Order: sequence, then C-alpha cells, then structure tokens
Amino acid sequence: MTSARTGSLLILLLGILSAFGPASMDMYLPSLPTLVEYFATSTSKAQLTLGGFMIGFASGQLFYGPLSDRYGRKRVLVSGIALYTVATLFCATASSVDSLIVMRFIQALGGGAGVVLTRAIVRDLYSGNEAARAMSLMLLVPSVAAVAGPIIGGQLLLWVRWQAIFWLLVAFGVVTLVLTLVVLPETLPAERRQRLTVLRVLREYGHVLCHRQAIGYMFCGAFSFSAMFAQLSGTPFIYIQLFGVPPEYFGFLFGLNIVGIMAGSWLNSRLVIRFGIRRMLIVGTSIALVGGLGLLVTASFGFGGLAGIVIPIFIFMVPHNITNANAAAATLEFFPQIAGTASSLVGAIRFGTGAVVGALVGLLHDGTAIPMAAVIASCAILSAASFWLLTHDRK
Repeated sequence: MTSARTGSLLILLLGILSAFGPASMDMYLPSLPTLVEYFATSTSKAQLTLGGFMIGFASGQLFYGPLSDRYGRKRVLVSGIALYTVATLFCATASSVDSLIVMRFIQALGGGAGVVLTRAIVRDLYSGNEAARAMSLMLLVPSVAAVAGPIIGGQLLLWVRWQAIFWLLVAFGVVTLVLTLVVLPETLPAERRQRLTVLRVLREYGHVLCHRQAIGYMFCGAFSFSAMFAQLSGTPFIYIQLFGVPPEYFGFLFGLNIVGIMAGSWLNSRLVIRFGIRRMLIVGTSIALVGGLGLLVTASFGFGGLAGIVIPIFIFMVPHNITNANAAAATLEFFPQIAGTASSLVGAIRFGTGAVVGALVGLLHDGTAIPMAAVIASCAILSAASFWLLTHDRK
C-alpha cells in the first residue's frame, strides 16, 4: 500500500514537472491580441512569441536527454528549471516584442527539461503498457494546467497587465524547483549511466532515427501534437477577433478542449492495459481524423458559426493524449538503455513540428478559420498515415 501511495505521489510530481509547456503557453494565449496593441506590432509578430517558445522547447530537448543519460535525471532537471525561472523573470520585464521573443525562447530552453526527463523517468520505472498507463495518468496534470491556464490568463487581463502572467509563472518555477530538490528521487543509478561524447550522442540519435517503427510512432505523435499547436496559434484570433468572444471568456472555450483531452487520458489509462498500445492508437488516430476533416468542412462552408468551429475541435482534441501517450511509450520501448536520448528526439520532433505548424497558421492567417482548419486536417491525415504505414512489424 505504501508503495502504491509512493508511486501515485511520484506520478503526480512528474505531472507537475511536465506542465511547463501548457502552463507557459496556454495561460499566455488570451494576451496575444493584447500584445499586438501593447507593442504596436503585427499579428504574425505577436504569434512569434509563441513560435519562439516552441522552437526553444524543441531545440532544448535535444540536449537534456543525453545529458541526463550521463549525469542522471535530477541534476539536469534542476538546472533546466532554474534557467526557466530566470528567463521568465526577464519575460515579465521585456520592453519590446523582439526581446520578449528572445526571452520566450530561453524560457522554453529551460522548460523543455521537464517534458524530456519526466518521460525518461517513466521509462526508467515502467515498460510497455504500464509505461503508457503511467504517461496517461501523468498527462492529466498538464491537462489541468491547460484548462486553468487560459482561464487564469483571461481573468488576469481584466484586472492587471499581461506581465502579471509571467510573474505567476516565475512563482510556478520556484515551487517546482523546490519540489524537485526535496521530493524527486534519482531514477538512473550510476551504473546505468552512459559515457557522454558528441560522437556517441550523434550515433545514438542516428540509431533512433534509423528505426522505422520508432520513427512511425514518433511522427504519429508529432503530427497529432502539431495539430494542437495549430489550434493554440489560431483560436485566440478566430474566437476573439472573428467571433467577438471577450478575452476573459476565451479560456472557457479553450478549457472545453482540455476537458476532452483529460477524458481521453483517463480512458486510455483504464483501457490500454486491456487492449494494448496499437489498438488504442487505432482509436485515437481515427477519432482525430473525424474531428480534423469535420473542422475543415464546417470552416470552409461556414456551417454552425462559432459552434461549427468549437465542436469539431473538441472531437479532434479528445484523443490527443490517447495518441500522444501511446506513441511516446511505444517509441521509448525500443530504447531502454538510452531512454533520455530517445525521449529528447520524441520531444524535439514534436515541438519542432509544432513550431513549424503554428508559424504556418500565422503566415496563412486571412481573418477566417479556413487556414487553421486546413492545417489541422492535414496533421490528422499525416498522423494516421505515419501510424499505418510505418509502425507495423514486417515479421
């Protein structure tokens, strides 16, 4: 019983540590239109503060995995959180949109440690369907953060300036740093650590990237993840500017999607042990296709107004963590000895693809929902194609 309680507390802590992404992006979303006015800049430039974060999140993850395979998970995680906290403080005091973009990039470099190393810690402790179940439970916490984030951000904008969002994130960084130092155990013992050289890291990255099934699972998750970034980048302007939703109410519409994600995470944690990773991925990618293609139809023909956008996005988002938890667990299953390195590639590919997709939505922005819908539908198709074409066992 004590072991079960300890395991639950550890999963909760890992969930908190994996919440740097949603906490730093979703709370910030309602302020995007505000930044355009505050800095007297363009919509695409304001969206770069989100795109810069995603690029930093992607590139930072390439380093944390190999470093943690050499020096252990905890030490590297503490360093990343410290960098995140300091950079967030500078975000709160940014005097121009360009400096905010740079600080958001550095902030993400630090925050990426939480995402990479929590996956690696799960792989240190679990394998197979159990790892997928643990990741589903862990992802419930960042889902809660994603629900609360835009609601909190929207309400803050009613009373204080946008900078208050970053001061709150500074406090989040300090709290997580203390929890990591005091509570988190080291899960990679010294005898399992790998020697660190540039050549070895490149060779291990090459080993992962040449594994056909692993690549299939990685891109299945990456395109699903990227579609979420497409709606993150597009919905603030579509809901607030196109449909006239007040910024303080944006978070409630956004929160509806996250409730769907949480429901999917919970169902996956209950069903993956019984049905296995592949069957759950069939379900996840199929539902996402229905939502993504439905969104393209309603946006193109103007069916349903605001509801015609909200409902298919909700359908698409329900299987988000069904796909992502299982795709990540399936990828890491092939590389138990270099889980940190493999987790780095999983995260880098996901956030790198997400950054490109989010920027694409901004570049194609034409005042309608059609560009966002087209990008989301394309991501749903590519996610399903990666799974069906690459992940089967040829034997």
